[in-house]
Amino acid sequence: MSENNTIESGENATLPNDQISENDLTEGEESALEPRKIIPESCQIHWQKEGDKILLILPEGDEFPITEWSDILQDLKFRLNASEKTWITGTNVKLIAGERLLDARQLQAIAETLTEFDLILTEISSNRRQTAVVAATAGYSVLQDTLNQPILPQTDKNESNLLPPLYLKNPVRSGVEIRHQGTVVVFGDLNPGGSIIAAGDLLVWGRLRGMAHAGALGNQQARIMALKMDFTQLRIADKIVRAPEPNPIVSEAEVAYISESGIRLTKAIDFVKHHSFSPKLGAWIESPNQLLTKN
Repeated sequence: MSENNTIESGENATLPNDQISENDLTEGEESALEPRKIIPESCQIHWQKEGDKILLILPEGDEFPITEWSDILQDLKFRLNASEKTWITGTNVKLIAGERLLDARQLQAIAETLTEFDLILTEISSNRRQTAVVAATAGYSVLQDTLNQPILPQTDKNESNLLPPLYLKNPVRSGVEIRHQGTVVVFGDLNPGGSIIAAGDLLVWGRLRGMAHAGALGNQQARIMALKMDFTQLRIADKIVRAPEPNPIVSEAEVAYISESGIRLTKAIDFVKHHSFSPKLGAWIESPNQLLTKN
């Protein structure tokens, strides 16, 4: 993960289990932390402060065996208890899942545990598509580690390097951000205040009313399509366009693409027949009089 912010470790974030004795605990703490068994390193969670949020980092691995998952939840509660609440009530938490595969029940268990300590789970960073889908469905912002960097054009724009498409079967709600190093398909609306950042194409089978960014790693051939374009902002590669005032009413599906003069919109049904991509120009070539432009 490429983060530019200075990271400050939690005071007791990595305190070894064998350094905690009963003499170190008050009566209230002792009852809260019992029963306590030695948790193997492979099941230990770490947390770090990053600005005004907390990063909760799961141990490396793939799937959780049932016994291991129980140990991880116990370790999370122990570390939060031992930290003496060094955060402000309502602090947001970003869960770094990495390659770990999480289901809805496990995400809910983590969220409920954090709630007990006045923390709010808001973001999930994962390299697993299954986890990303579960998190987005549950209403969390989803980030992929490979896109947690400044979104700038790169020299290698080969679409074969993209991940398989991410399919979301629920609307993207306000406050939710989805990042994926591939194409994203949403079966529902992208609501105002919601955003999707895709390295490939972006298809919204509904109303696009939030912020959409396709070709986020520099792919100028990427497109954004929606049944109803009512966006606040569109981005393709390094190009950007905001909604006009007033926004023209179009009753047909539209596609946004990079033309020689910037981002344009046209009816989706006409796009394939009247456009072809020019690698030399880094833009789609359009036939005359086929454009519906929003500037």
